[in-house]
Amino acid sequence: LLQPIVVRHLASGTYQLVMGERRLRAAALAGLTAVTAIVRDTADDALLRDALLENIHRVQLNPLEEAAAYDQLLVEFGVTHEELAGRLGRSRSQITNTIRLLRLPVPVQRRVAAGILSAGHARALLGLDDSGSQEALATRIVAEGLSVRATEELVATTAATPDRPRGKRTGRISAPGAEVLAERLSDAYDTKVRVEIGRRKGRIVVEFGSIQDLERIVALMHPQPGGSDGSPPLSV
Repeated sequence: LLQPIVVRHLASGTYQLVMGERRLRAAALAGLTAVTAIVRDTADDALLRDALLENIHRVQLNPLEEAAAYDQLLVEFGVTHEELAGRLGRSRSQITNTIRLLRLPVPVQRRVAAGILSAGHARALLGLDDSGSQEALATRIVAEGLSVRATEELVATTAATPDRPRGKRTGRISAPGAEVLAERLSDAYDTKVRVEIGRRKGRIVVEFGSIQDLERIVALMHPQPGGSDGSPPLSV
């Protein structure tokens, strides 16, 4: 075996498999009578957490099932985005962006789960502010067979030219440096950031995937010696 299986010792004197079911089956099919195992002292809640992580690795989940599994780990076991990323070999932003798919309207989620819309299409739709626009564009993607790239361009165009009453002038002005700044901030905070500049004032919009993710971003904005700003956790 390239990687040992993981077991835990039970009071009965036997061992319970924690991770490595597929490896153990492969060893049995190969005729092996012994395999290398790591014995871990794992509590029941940690056992379920590790089993869920193993299941994410083993089973081919659709993007919505994957997002729901991540969310379950975050809520029930207090696993952080960073821990998930490390255990699954993915970036923290991949974890956050996958969980954000759960924000989509239910009709759009159904299309993603059915494979009618790809995860790339779904992530692009999150760039629209309201569910009605997301559903309308999802319908257009299916009807016209739009690529992810074309969808992203449509979302960018829609976000840059929001609907306004006729005769009312928009206060937003073109600022070439705004996109560059937005990219720099997005890289710094590992999330999507928009910089909007008007004729008299502007705003910076920072997206976050959860309260935990918001706390991470706030900590990056206000770094303190020792790694903590001493402020109480955010809650809703």
